[in-house]
Amino acid sequence: MRRMASVLVVEDDQFVRSALIRHLTDASHTVRSVGTALEALREVAHVRFDVVILDLGLPDLDGSEALKMLRGITDVPVIVATARDDEAEIVRLLNAGADDYLTKPFSVEHLSARMAAVLRRARSGAGEGEPSPVIRVGGLIVDPLRRQAELDGARLDLTRREFDLLAFLARRPGVVVPRKELLAEVWQQSYGDDQTIDVHLSWLRRKLGETAANPRYLHTLRGVGVKLEPPGAEAPR
Repeated sequence: MRRMASVLVVEDDQFVRSALIRHLTDASHTVRSVGTALEALREVAHVRFDVVILDLGLPDLDGSEALKMLRGITDVPVIVATARDDEAEIVRLLNAGADDYLTKPFSVEHLSARMAAVLRRARSGAGEGEPSPVIRVGGLIVDPLRRQAELDGARLDLTRREFDLLAFLARRPGVVVPRKELLAEVWQQSYGDDQTIDVHLSWLRRKLGETAANPRYLHTLRGVGVKLEPPGAEAPR
């Protein structure tokens, strides 16, 4: 049975807002809506949502700033809607904590597909199914059940997506995972661009104390994929 979601729509254009509410309600989702970033912050501080649809052209705050503020108080999945589709903007949104993005104008079918993918990721990451054992790779410890990770005894402060990516790679130490597989298994998407993966890998490297030029755990094989292995491990034959 399909599970419905609690959705917060943050959109100041009344026409777009009404259309989104109507579509989501027709799909049996529970919908609340606001027209400013500050109202959105108040909502997520008091109500538990499954997903937030955030317009970037809000009257009180720049959308990227609003996204950062949301990320400061909640880990709820956020899909941003933007009329700006250049590469630098997309990277900026991902860096600010967006789970996905839609470029205006978009169809309700496109929104539904993106929402379904985000919700699948969030629910699979929430521990549905059998709990996984603690994973150890060198000085890295990943606990999928508690959704915690440590490096050399120090707790890592990871976002939900960073943790999902790290855990997926840690379950396959030394194995080169193709980017298409990462998109399918971590992002629950059959298509997408490598930019999303690269941004999240960059965040993970920073938190693991390494860089792409001087990797310790995360290794990218250009044109092939990504692998995680302990420092000093021999290259697979």
